[in-house]
Amino acid sequence: MSNLRTKLDQLIAESSLEVSELQREQLVGYVQLLDKWNKAYNLTSVRHPEDMLVKHILDSIIVGEHIEGERFIDVGTGPGLPGVPLAIMNPTKSFTLLDSLGKRIRFIKQVAHELKIKNVSPVQSRVEEFDAGEGFDGVLSRAFASMTDMVNWCEHLPKPQSGRFYALKGQLHEQEIAELPSWCSVIEIKPLQVPELEGDRHLVILSKKG
Repeated sequence: MSNLRTKLDQLIAESSLEVSELQREQLVGYVQLLDKWNKAYNLTSVRHPEDMLVKHILDSIIVGEHIEGERFIDVGTGPGLPGVPLAIMNPTKSFTLLDSLGKRIRFIKQVAHELKIKNVSPVQSRVEEFDAGEGFDGVLSRAFASMTDMVNWCEHLPKPQSGRFYALKGQLHEQEIAELPSWCSVIEIKPLQVPELEGDRHLVILSKKG
């Protein structure tokens, strides 16, 4: 525990994030549970807890400064990324975590129970079959290889006028932006600085036109 906590504190100190004692404990607890379950259920290709802190925790929570609204959905959340770390960091916002695989949703339910995270709703469903109701303020994903796939599959999820897509990307190519459907526009591209993470990270914010 102490090694992970020391490492997390060091990473947070290299960022501009403000993270409370409870949030730090929950983030470390999440990594410990992910490491434990990963051995049996193969939830992530990242094997070492210290690497999870960089590639999963910091990579997720760094996005929190840029999301606006109250209701969010994380599509293809896997073991809860970026949804669980963002829910820990934003306890007054609600996060629906969507994945089609039962083992991932069971894991997220266990995480929410053990770490007392009240603002996550894990849902097992394919995205195209999920009823978004009145829609979400933000649709988050780091699961899609292309932004075109993301916005096409998730077109029914954001609120009609104000909803946003938040695509977490590594390298960003002009071609990928050029291939977006005509009904979708890029509002902003934010380069992200993730401590100790190799390679580029970007947050692309998109909306429906009109």
